[in-house]
Amino acid sequence: MTKIQESCERTPDNGGMGRRDFLRKSVAAGVGLTAAAQLSAGGAQATVPDTSNIPLITLEEHFTTPELQSKNTSGDKRLFSGGGSRPELLDVGAGRIADMDEAGIDIQVLSTVTPGASKITGAEGVEFTRKFNTWIAEEVIAAYPNRFRAFATLPLSSPEAAADELERSVREYGFVGTMTYGPIDGKFLDHADYAPLLARAEALGVPIYIHPNWPSPTAMQAYYDGLGDDLTSRILSGPGYGWHQEIAVQCLRLIVGGVFDRFPNLQIVVGHMGEGLPFYYWRVGEDLDRIAQKRLQKPVQQYFHDNLWITTSAFFRDELLNLALATMGEDRVMFSVDYPMASAKVGADWLRAADIPLATKEKIGSKNAMKLLGIDKI
Repeated sequence: MTKIQESCERTPDNGGMGRRDFLRKSVAAGVGLTAAAQLSAGGAQATVPDTSNIPLITLEEHFTTPELQSKNTSGDKRLFSGGGSRPELLDVGAGRIADMDEAGIDIQVLSTVTPGASKITGAEGVEFTRKFNTWIAEEVIAAYPNRFRAFATLPLSSPEAAADELERSVREYGFVGTMTYGPIDGKFLDHADYAPLLARAEALGVPIYIHPNWPSPTAMQAYYDGLGDDLTSRILSGPGYGWHQEIAVQCLRLIVGGVFDRFPNLQIVVGHMGEGLPFYYWRVGEDLDRIAQKRLQKPVQQYFHDNLWITTSAFFRDELLNLALATMGEDRVMFSVDYPMASAKVGADWLRAADIPLATKEKIGSKNAMKLLGIDKI
């Protein structure tokens, strides 16, 4: 296993202690593996693999800028994300690196917070995203080349231009894919308008990470309003439930709509432990196959294993991880935090303490991401 670059081995405020030594002491003090408490048949304590220094890559780690926040401000506060007032979103420098060091995270893949630049339309969106991606590459990543990668921010309301900007970002700057945000102009990615973007991502060999977004006003009214309290409606429609169901629906539409038959090498990533898809894996494998077996080239469940990946972002629960592994398999699950909405250290400590084989933990922690994103070393 390749060691971390020497320049990344020092953690601020730890008395000069190497980052991995710091983590070993931290884990030993407060986070123990379940297996550590088990005894061998002979009564001696079982040997527990040291997982405190497994490399970690995270894929759903958000940021924004004051300019992007201002462009995403909406009259309906229920539909505005933009990160609110979280100052961590604006820090893509030393503060973020310090947080990564404390958690023992080697690489963050940066992505704009919901809704990215999808609300910036026409020529303005094309120009904005081009400048934005150039800035991320030439200033942010260039300052910390061993610690950051990025998903391209695209003018999603202009699919052809979005495909071109994805290619420019990947070829010129080494971006590792893109992130989209729920429906775009009321259309999911299976819509014919987005075929150019899907085709380009497949040709470039980079994934599309689908992140939730607030529902349309029509969906809000039909499903989430009428509860007597705007905040309740907002949370129910968003992170409390609605976000995850909408992304699950979008993924299933990609399958049953034949998108993966047209683009068989297209790779889609979803966060939050699969947005409920592992829970429904067996059900959709039975019921959707009844209507899809004459239209699709493979069983519905096969597309989960050929075209979908999931990350652990903000869902740090053993039982959910076990379900994800049971349905998706250990080669399709990747670690993520959902920074700064979730704690990087809590997430990293949870993964290191998980009672799963070391080889599986290493795949989830970094090896699967390296394979998918084309990262050759960390």
